[in-house]
Amino acid sequence: MGISDEDILARASQGDREAFGMLYERYLDRIFNYVYYRTGNVSDAEDLTARVFQRAMNHIVNYTDRGVPFSAWLYRIAHNLVANWHRDRSRKQEIPLSDAPLVAKGDAPEATLVHTEQQETLLKLIRSLPAERQTLLILKFVDHASNAEIGEIMGRSEGAVKSLYHRTLLALRDEIGDIDEYND
Repeated sequence: MGISDEDILARASQGDREAFGMLYERYLDRIFNYVYYRTGNVSDAEDLTARVFQRAMNHIVNYTDRGVPFSAWLYRIAHNLVANWHRDRSRKQEIPLSDAPLVAKGDAPEATLVHTEQQETLLKLIRSLPAERQTLLILKFVDHASNAEIGEIMGRSEGAVKSLYHRTLLALRDEIGDIDEYND
């Protein structure tokens, strides 16, 4: 995988499907993780991820290098599809059985339940944040991207990313504090 994105992009933009396949393999996991954490549902994330790459393949001939990584273009497509998904989605949320928490052997069911409830509460709080802040947290904690990489993807300076990250963590801390006070 020593071929650069630029070389692969040049081939893919000329209709080389094998080159696009290389881009797909390179970015599939990152885009899936982003979509999954924004939707919270494996099957919807798989569907939307497929649509991201379908749209990218259909429009790769129009891709223009603007000095940001190719991944930023893919994340923008994913962001738009997820935003449309949220807008079009009904209020009733179904949780597929495949997404139900599993209890490992030896774990106390009570401890697993508390841990699962805490995770669900945190994910619900994160999903209530503006899309920009959700993106930041996903890139930081799921993709383990550096502030510089996040800045390139989000079109911000590294300092702006640090500031947004700090404000986001403070907002989450305040929200968690409000929940704790409510539950006491």
